[in-house]
This record gives sequence, structure tokens and C-alpha cells, in this order.
Amino acid sequence: MTYYDRFRPLAPEDVDTRKVYLVGGGLAALAAAFVAIRDAKMPGENITILEMNQVAGGGIDGAGNAETGYVLRGGREMETDYNCFWDLFQDVPAFEMGEGYSVLDEFHHIDDIDPNYSNCRLMHNQGEPQDNSSFGLDRAQQMEIIKLFMADENALQGLAIDQYFSPGFLQSNFWMFWRTMFAFHDWESLIEVKRYMHRFVHCFPGFKDMSVVKFCKYNQYDAFIKPLRDLLLSKGVRFEYGANVLDLDMDITPQRKVVTAIRLEQNGEPRTIEVDERDLVLVTNGSLTESTGYGDMATVPPTITEEHGGCWNLWRTLAAKDPSFGRPDVFCSDVAKTSWESFTITARKSALTDKIEQLSGRDPFARKTTTGGIITVTDSSWLLSFTVNRQPQFPDQPEDVVVIWGYGLLMDTVGDHVEKTMPECTGEEILRELCYHLGILDSWDDVLANSINIPTMLPYITSFFQVRRNGDRPEVVPEGSVNLAFMGEFVETAQDCSFTLDSAIRTGEEGIYQLLGLPKKAPEFVTKQYDIRYLAAAARALNDDKPLPLEPVVARVAQHSYYADLFPQAATDGAAPRQLAGQAR
Repeated sequence: MTYYDRFRPLAPEDVDTRKVYLVGGGLAALAAAFVAIRDAKMPGENITILEMNQVAGGGIDGAGNAETGYVLRGGREMETDYNCFWDLFQDVPAFEMGEGYSVLDEFHHIDDIDPNYSNCRLMHNQGEPQDNSSFGLDRAQQMEIIKLFMADENALQGLAIDQYFSPGFLQSNFWMFWRTMFAFHDWESLIEVKRYMHRFVHCFPGFKDMSVVKFCKYNQYDAFIKPLRDLLLSKGVRFEYGANVLDLDMDITPQRKVVTAIRLEQNGEPRTIEVDERDLVLVTNGSLTESTGYGDMATVPPTITEEHGGCWNLWRTLAAKDPSFGRPDVFCSDVAKTSWESFTITARKSALTDKIEQLSGRDPFARKTTTGGIITVTDSSWLLSFTVNRQPQFPDQPEDVVVIWGYGLLMDTVGDHVEKTMPECTGEEILRELCYHLGILDSWDDVLANSINIPTMLPYITSFFQVRRNGDRPEVVPEGSVNLAFMGEFVETAQDCSFTLDSAIRTGEEGIYQLLGLPKKAPEFVTKQYDIRYLAAAARALNDDKPLPLEPVVARVAQHSYYADLFPQAATDGAAPRQLAGQAR
């Protein structure tokens, strides 16, 4: 962090009389409320969070019990350089450690005792660990990464991953690690892959063994959302649940955009909130977990393709008012491209937990210990991945229960044993498919008697990765906006990538700072992509820790202008992008 990240600005003179309305109760909104109080000295009672559901946290959730089954729709991996995240949680009281400690202290206490390391990242052949010692990239494929890393983002507008990378690259171990760790489909945004490579280049050496990943003590809802929510409640912040915001009344001219009222339904009743020009309205536009369908052992989770109010419909309504508010249909109009299915297994000791212990080299029932992170079944038609994160995942979880989370990235293909697509399967059938790949079907009765599997269908879970162009996502504060800002995963930030705990917080904080005119910014972006030490380590990792012949690379870079000669066709819209990758060979 820099000097400018750490200081506390003077509060605006009229902050006591201004109000903040936050549409959506996800992490971005909670962060916005937090910095409005901490950095702007706004009274908590002036802040209202309008949440359509009955719980805060957005896509960061955790629920259920050992008797009927726990549910985690997903989780986000963490690493050291989440500057916004750690800056915020260093000031949030710890969940369990007691007075004087923060959530950040609590996190490091457990992570320092048990740093993550995977003994089995990939598996195949019905339960056999797969060699993951090599990224499997030849020199030409390494150059594809280097060229993308150096590319001008403006030349990548509208391009998909499989339009650029060669077929051999997309079959490599590197891409298997990458796509299952971050949940990328081959048809998604090349721009987002470039941003991820910049953002996580310092993590390349730890991709094979997951040593770059950090885990909290419990699920992320209990570990992070609840302490932050409780702090905001103690400061007087109002949480209004069942509040479905339908529209904003706006006064829009070529020079100014002003919200004058918020129109919503709350618990089925219409309501209007008048908004003064000096008040702030921050909107969560788009949602990765909206329209989730839940199943159980005997029930297929429904695929809900009609938005029942919520973030998508509101964004569409606002986008129709002004082009600077973005183009939501770029991200949510094709569920076949944005969905995958996750599942949560509540398990007592059986052949399933024994197999996980064998693969991971750790007892999944051991308290406060991770099994190393996600394990991907590389020959699964669904491309199944599963993990047992640090146990217990829930504070009330019995000692004889393990919570296993998994997902299928390619769920619309037919399973290898069940002979159905994943969305056609009940929780029991998904569990059976997993047991087939683990090679433990001969112990099926044992597994079935000791497991509850709850599947969740997420129609928009990778919507933020869809192929995009400049202007598809609005700026945090659109040009001319007086009192409206956007926040969440569908907001344009100059350097940051989507779908991290850090990026969500950044948008909420920047909305508050900019609209209040505070001389402060969210903590700086990670800049390790500009540090030769991390670039050299990443290059060596891509070459599987073998010495690199750097002289030809340096000479090649030196003779080119920054980008034009690397991608001479890219200036032409619609050029064959895979040919660009071919130049590297």
C-alpha cells in the first residue's frame, strides 16, 4: 500500500445531511458503506442497503446444516495481494479471536499455521493422481502467452479465447490448471484472460501445487460477510431486505445525469424513495448468482432463465436511458454460454472421504487443515472439479462431518457413467458420477448412506467473462453523473480483472470516493507485472523451471514497436485472431 492509500481524508462539510442508497447487498455494497463511514465520517444511519433477498453477501454465501445438507454456491480463491480486501478487513473486528483482533489478523493466524499446498491437483483413470509437474507448453505456446501479455487491449476488442490460442495450447496442462482454477470457458473474453495474466503473473510458479492460494477458517460468508455486516449494523446502517429495485427516476441532459427517485417493490408492495441531488445512489448492475436453481438428492435443480426482477432487469432499464450505462445483454443474453452447476456434499466417513484422504495426503476430518485445494478430473466429460477446503466450513458443523464443494465446467455434455448431462441429474446422480471417476462405485451403498449432495444451477455464473468491447460495461461513475455510480463485477476498471474479492470492493469504494469528491482512491492495483523479478519467475515457471534462452526473446522484443508489429492484422476488425497466435510460432 502507498501513503495515499493509508491516509484518512477530511470529511465533507455536509456529510451529516447526505444519504447513501446502495442497491444490492453484496460485498461491493458492504465495502461502500464501510468506507463511507470510515473515510468520509458519514453517520451509519444515513446509509441504506436495499437487498432483494433476505440475506446480505450476494454471491458470497453459505447456509444449511448437517441434517439436511450444507450449501455453498461457490467460493473465490484468495492470495496475498488483495490490497482492497486486506485494507478493509484490517479494520473489521475478528469473528472469533476476540477484542483487539481484526478479520485480517484472524485470517493470517490460521493461514500461517496451515499454508496451502496441493499433493493432487489433477486426476484421471478413475481415481489415479495425474502428473502435474509440467505445464506442457512448447516454446511456441509460451510465446502465445508472452504476446498476449504484451498486447494492447484495444486490439483485443470482441475476441474470444479460442480465436487466439492454438488448439495445442487449449489442451495443455497449463490451460487445464488455469480454466478450472478461474472457471474460464474457451469461448469467453480474451481481454479478461490478459487482465488475469497481468493480475496473477506472480502466481504462475504456484499454479501446479496451489501454494499461491489462501483459505479462511470457515466459508467466506461466515468468515467475511457476517463480521462486516455486524460492524455496519453496529454503526446504524439500515439493511432493508425483500427490496427489489425496479427503476431510477433520472434527470438526464447532455451535461448532467441526476437520480431523483428510486422505485422499488418491497415485500410485494410498491414504494418510492425520493433522492436529493446531494444524495448518493450506488447500483449493483448484473449478478453472477441471480436466478439460482436448487436441487437435492432426488430433485434436479431448475434452470431459471427469466430474471425475476433484480440486478439484470434494473440494468436493462437503466441502460435504455443512456448509452454510458453499458450494454447488459452482452453478458446475460445466452445462458448456454454463462452457466455451470455446482454441488455441495455433506459427508460423514465413507469410501468417499477415504478416497479424498488418499488423493490429498491429508485427513479431511482434521480440524483447521486444508486438503490442498481443488482437484480436477481431467477425463471427466463434465470436467468435474472438487475440493475439501479447511474444515469445519461452518461454525456449527459437527466433527464427524466434512463439507465437499465441486462444480462441472462443461456440464452440457453427457456424463461418462450416468449418461445424462449434468443439468438433467439429481444430486444423487451427480454424486454417483463423481464416485465413478474416483473409482469407488463398488462402495456406492456406503457413500450413499453417508452423503447428502445439493446441486445448484447458476445460469449467470460466468457472465462477466463474456466477450466484450469498450463501453459494454459502465464506468464506476459515468461521465456527467452527479449522484449515480455502478459497482460489482460488471463495471469498467482500467486495470483490474473481474470476479475477485478485491475487484468487487474496489468498485464500491471508488463510487463513494468519487461521488463525495474525497481526495482518496481505493488501494493501488497489483503492479508485480512490471517487476522483472516476478516476470522472470513466471517465465521460468512456464518453461517448467528449466533455464530460458532469453537472448532471442530480448532481441525480438527490442526490434518491435510496442504492439503494431507483434499483431499487424489486429487493427482490422474481424481479422483471423488465431493467425496472430501463429506468428509466435
